[in-house]
Amino acid sequence: MTEMLNMKEMERKLQKADRKHSRLYLICNFIALTIISAFSALMCSRTVQTVFPEGGDSRKQMYAIFVMTLAGCVVFTVYAVGLFFRHKSRQLGVLMAIGASRRMLLPGLFREVFFLSSFSAAAGILAGFPFVGIIWGLFRLLLVDSSEMVLSLDFRCLFISGAFFLLVVGSACLTAWRYLKKTNIMDVIREEHINEPVRELGRWCGPAGFLLILAGGVMGYYAPLMWMTIFSAYPPFWLSVLYVPVFVGLYMVMLHTVVHGWKIQKKNRYKNIISRGMMKFQGRQTVNNMLVITLLIAGAAFAIFYLPVGSLSSLLGYRAYTCDYFYQYRADQKIPGKEAVVELAEQYHLSLKDWSEAEYITLGAGGEGDVSDKDGHFHMEYEVLQREVRVISEDAWYTLTGQQAEVLPGTYWYITNAQETNIYTYEDAKDLTNMVTRSRIDTEFAGYLHYDLMVDEIGYFVLDNEEYKMMAQGLTDDWRGRIVQFNADGKDSYPFASAFYRLFVNSFDESCEQSCTYDRVVKIRENERGKTYWMDTERGDKYKISFDQTDSMAFKMWWVYRPSFRILLINDYLRMTGVLYMMFLFVFIVCLTTALVICNTRCRTIALNNRYVFDDLKKLGAPPAFLAREVGRQCSGVFVTPSLVGMITIYLLFSGILYANDGRITSYEVIALGVCLGILVLVGVVVYFVYRSTVKTIRRQLAAFSS
Repeated sequence: MTEMLNMKEMERKLQKADRKHSRLYLICNFIALTIISAFSALMCSRTVQTVFPEGGDSRKQMYAIFVMTLAGCVVFTVYAVGLFFRHKSRQLGVLMAIGASRRMLLPGLFREVFFLSSFSAAAGILAGFPFVGIIWGLFRLLLVDSSEMVLSLDFRCLFISGAFFLLVVGSACLTAWRYLKKTNIMDVIREEHINEPVRELGRWCGPAGFLLILAGGVMGYYAPLMWMTIFSAYPPFWLSVLYVPVFVGLYMVMLHTVVHGWKIQKKNRYKNIISRGMMKFQGRQTVNNMLVITLLIAGAAFAIFYLPVGSLSSLLGYRAYTCDYFYQYRADQKIPGKEAVVELAEQYHLSLKDWSEAEYITLGAGGEGDVSDKDGHFHMEYEVLQREVRVISEDAWYTLTGQQAEVLPGTYWYITNAQETNIYTYEDAKDLTNMVTRSRIDTEFAGYLHYDLMVDEIGYFVLDNEEYKMMAQGLTDDWRGRIVQFNADGKDSYPFASAFYRLFVNSFDESCEQSCTYDRVVKIRENERGKTYWMDTERGDKYKISFDQTDSMAFKMWWVYRPSFRILLINDYLRMTGVLYMMFLFVFIVCLTTALVICNTRCRTIALNNRYVFDDLKKLGAPPAFLAREVGRQCSGVFVTPSLVGMITIYLLFSGILYANDGRITSYEVIALGVCLGILVLVGVVVYFVYRSTVKTIRRQLAAFSS
C-alpha cells in the first residue's frame, strides 16, 4: 500500500535526495569563513599589531593582501549560493508542480537556507581560531621561537568575521527570495540545466584587460602622492577606488580565456571546440571562479615575496658592513671602555683589532615640514628647530672610515648608505643650532658621503673642523657622544657579542630609554611654545621601548642607541623578525591552498555537469586518449591562466614598488627578485602536480559514470 506523503514529508524527501549539493554549499561557506576568520584573527592579534610598525610597508602589504583575499572570498561565497540554488530549483519546481504555493514553501526554504548558511559560517569562524593556533604552533616548533612569537589574540577580529557572516546569510536569504519569485514552473525545474554563458566580447578584451591591470596599479599607487603634490592636502580614503580597474582588467582577462582562449587557431578554428564549449556554456561561473583563484594566487605571491626581499636585503647588508662592532652612546653614560671590552673578549678566547673612537655632538637642524590645517590641507613651513641630528667633524670621519672629506665652511655632507636608498635623508637644512647656548650657524647641503654603519633615523652630518669646534662649545654631556668601532681578530664569537650587548645596554640609565622616534629638539621646541610633545601623550605610547624587553624586535630595531654587532644581527635576524615572516608565510600557505581547492572543485564541477557530453562522445566512438585529452584541456584553463596572471601581475607590481620606493632597483633587490622568480617556479610546480591529480580524479569519476 502506498502511503500518501504530506507536503513537509515530501520536502524532507527531496532535501535528503539533494544532500550532495547541500554538502558542497556547506564546504564552500566553511572554507571561506575559515580563511577570513583565521586571517583576521592573526592580523588583529596583539602579537602581529605590536611587531608590525604603524604605517610601515609591511603593515600596508598585510592589509593589501587581506583586501585581495576578502574580495576573492566574497565572490566565492556568492558563487556558492548561486550554484546551490541552481540545483535547489529542481526541488522547488517539483513541489510547485504538485500544488505547493510560494507561501507554503517560503518558511521551509528560509529555514533550510538559514540553517545551512548560519551553521557553515559559524563553524568556519570557530574553526579559524584552532587553525591559526595549530599552524602558528607548528611555525614555532619547526622554524623559530621567541617570547615575541607567543600568539595573543584580540577577539575584536570577530567584528570582521561577523560582518562576513551577515554577508553569507543575507546573500543566501536574498537568493532564496529571488528564486521563489519566479512564476514559470518549467523554468524553475529546468534551472539546473540552463547554461550561463557570458557575453562574448571581441579578442580585444584580453589585451585591454592587461592594460587596465597596469593602469589601475599605477594610478592606485601614485594617486595619493599626486594628490598631496597638487592639492597640498592629505589623500582621501576614496582614492583607493583607483585600484578598481585592476579587478575589471582581471575579469576581462579571465573572460577572454573562457570565450576565446589564448591560442590563435587560424588554420583549424574548430580545434579544442569541445573543451572551450564546455567552459563557455558555464562561462559566468567559470569566470567568477577564475577571478577568485587569480586573487588568491596573487595574494599568496605577494605575501611570500616579503620574505626574500626583506631578509636578503638585510642579511646581505649586514655582511657588507666594514666593521664587526659599531656603537654610539651619550657622553653622560658610563659605558665600558676599551680595557673592559678587551677583558670581556679574553673570557671568550677572542682578541680584538682595529679599535677606533670618535666624538659626535647633537644639534638642532632646520628644515621644511608640513603643518596641518583645519580642513585636511597642509602647508610647508621652514622650522629653525625641525629635527635632531648627530654631527661629526672631518677628522672624525677620517678616523672612522679612513677617507678624506673636504667640507667647505658653511656647508655639510650627509652620510647615507652605499646604495643611496636610505629614506631618511636631510637636504633642506639651512642652519644648525646649539641646543644649550642657542648659538647658530648658516649651512647648506653639499652632497653625500657613504658609510652604512652610520645610517639611522636620526642621521649624521659632517662639518668643517672649525665649525664643528665652534658648535660644540658649551654643549653639556647629554648633547655629546662617542662612536666606537672595532673588529674581531679572527673568527667572531657569538657568546661574546651576546654578553657585550647585555653589558652595553645595562650601562644606560632611564634617560636613554627612548626610541629613535623620540626627537629631543622637537620636544624642546613644542614645550617652549606651551604645547605638549606628541610622543609624551597617548599617541606616543605605541612607539615606546623598554629596558625590560631588550631582546624584543621593537627594542633592537627602534632603540635610539641600538648597536650594530654583525654576528648578532645575522644570527638573531630570523628570531627577531619571526612574527613578520611567519605572518606572511601563514598567508601564503592559506591563500595558495584555498586557490588550489577552488581549482579542483571548479574543474570537477564543470566536468561532472558535462558528464553526458563525455558519455555521448564515448558512444560515438571517441577513443579514451581523446576523452582524457579533453579533460586535461578543460582543467588547464582553470589552473594555468589564473596562476600565470596572478603570479606575473604581482611580480611586475612588486618590481614596480621596489623601483618606486627610491627610484632605483639595488643589487640586493635584484638578487631578491631572482629568488622571488625561483619561488614562482616552485609554486608553478605545485600547481602542476595538483592539476595532474585533479585530471586523474575526474577521469576516474567519468569512467565510473559511463560504466
